[in-house]
Amino acid sequence: MDLQTLYQKAIKFAGEKHENQKVPGSQSSYLVHLSNVAMEIMIAAQHTDNFDEGFALQVALLHDVLEDTTTTFNELKAAFGNKIADAVLALSKDEVLEAEARIPDSLERIKLQPKEVWAVKLADRITNMQEPPAHWDKNKRMTYLKMAGIILFELKGGNAYLENRLEEKIIDYQAYISVDGS
Repeated sequence: MDLQTLYQKAIKFAGEKHENQKVPGSQSSYLVHLSNVAMEIMIAAQHTDNFDEGFALQVALLHDVLEDTTTTFNELKAAFGNKIADAVLALSKDEVLEAEARIPDSLERIKLQPKEVWAVKLADRITNMQEPPAHWDKNKRMTYLKMAGIILFELKGGNAYLENRLEEKIIDYQAYISVDGS
């Protein structure tokens, strides 16, 4: 299947599943976030040898569908196959775990996946390192920044281009730490 068809199938599925979900702290459709993650993947693919762009692009567009919607693993597997469903499951936080254990657990599962899945996690955090929602206090922003550093450290060697992008975003995000939160 060509890249455009893969993209269209995945974004249609994600759009239907995420329905009325908004980007946190905004009125933007959640598809904005998903397409931004996909854009990071498309650019990274141009800078990365031996990169399965079609696989990574589908995973990027679907990466939150298990975590944020009622979509089941089996439903995702039926629509996109086991490899993509396994990748999305690895990227999904286990809600049974304590909050502070969720990202480290997910990172361990991501590291068992192909490097394209690592790239999606890096791209997701890059996309999320924009101005935080206004209701986040300083502690929440600091925790988010710390988690970005952990993601970067744990996924080092996954995708040099995206690692450099995340390093830049981490530096830029520090400006939000000195801002008083509500």
